[in-house]
Amino acid sequence: MNPDWQAFLTAQGARFDQHHVTTFGDSAREQAAAIHGTLLADLSAYGVIEFHGDETVTFLNNLLSSDVRKLDVNHAQWSSFSTPKGRMLANFLIWRDNENYLLQLPRELRESMQKKLSMYILRTKTRAEDLSGELVLLGLAGPQAEALLTTHLGEVPTETMRTIHHHGVTLIRLGPQRFQLAMQHELAPGLWQKLAGQATPVGHPGWALHEIRAGTPWITAATQEQFVAQMANMELIGAVSFNKGCYPGQEIVARTQYLGKLKRRLYRVRTEATMQAGQELYSPEMDGQAIGMIVNAAPVDAQQSEALAVIQMSSIAHGVHLGTLQGPQLTVLDLPYTVS
Repeated sequence: MNPDWQAFLTAQGARFDQHHVTTFGDSAREQAAAIHGTLLADLSAYGVIEFHGDETVTFLNNLLSSDVRKLDVNHAQWSSFSTPKGRMLANFLIWRDNENYLLQLPRELRESMQKKLSMYILRTKTRAEDLSGELVLLGLAGPQAEALLTTHLGEVPTETMRTIHHHGVTLIRLGPQRFQLAMQHELAPGLWQKLAGQATPVGHPGWALHEIRAGTPWITAATQEQFVAQMANMELIGAVSFNKGCYPGQEIVARTQYLGKLKRRLYRVRTEATMQAGQELYSPEMDGQAIGMIVNAAPVDAQQSEALAVIQMSSIAHGVHLGTLQGPQLTVLDLPYTVS
């Protein structure tokens, strides 16, 4: 995180866990804003890798699950990077700054994934650069988000995954009432103060709850190499192209898609307990054998939390429990898209 930006947030009351904001001091108010109000979040929990150079498009398209060739400056794109066995090492939100391609991912994976991807560069005309200390990412979500952005920035993208560039600010519409803004750190304090006048500043858990309810998962260190892309619904959010050439894991992803061997899917769940990424799930259907795993989780209030979890589909009807067969039972909730 840029030290000037961190100092600014500290002055606004932010409390940190390493590099991301956990709260602005009133968790109950922040949780209420995440559910019923309009929230403003610092997204320093994510890092950004920029790729630039004449052969960047070909390079990324040969490694990632999405068709990077189709990404223009007016759109963002979900994508993923997998092992040759088709297990995801990371997933990304990608957008463009002119000819530069920016890959956003959880900050905890930024360094290792930048090194991993850079191993493939060899003589390719592209370079990878860490922008995490230069760029500030903000999240704005809720019923007043669009009106606020219209007031302070002007034009707002009307379609999901559309982007608009406003004098150094890249605005991405992630959903009906959910937006992300990316900018150089010098621009962030002024824009934050304008938006915070009508939106409630929240720690990362508030933003994470919106992502969970949108059904957009993030692979973290706790879940690397656990899932094929379709298990995490990647193809349902546009992160997988089945019409492009080869990339690591492509054969497994294609076989899963066309031979119908998928047994696990991503679900949104709730329980009266704290959940964490990497926790295993159990069901009476498979006594003693894990049938799923928590991918991302966030508190709803002091008692309940919600999560995205990859679960064996046949186990849903038998009941799913957290940690052990005697653990809290999970309730499966709706996602904003259809899971077949």
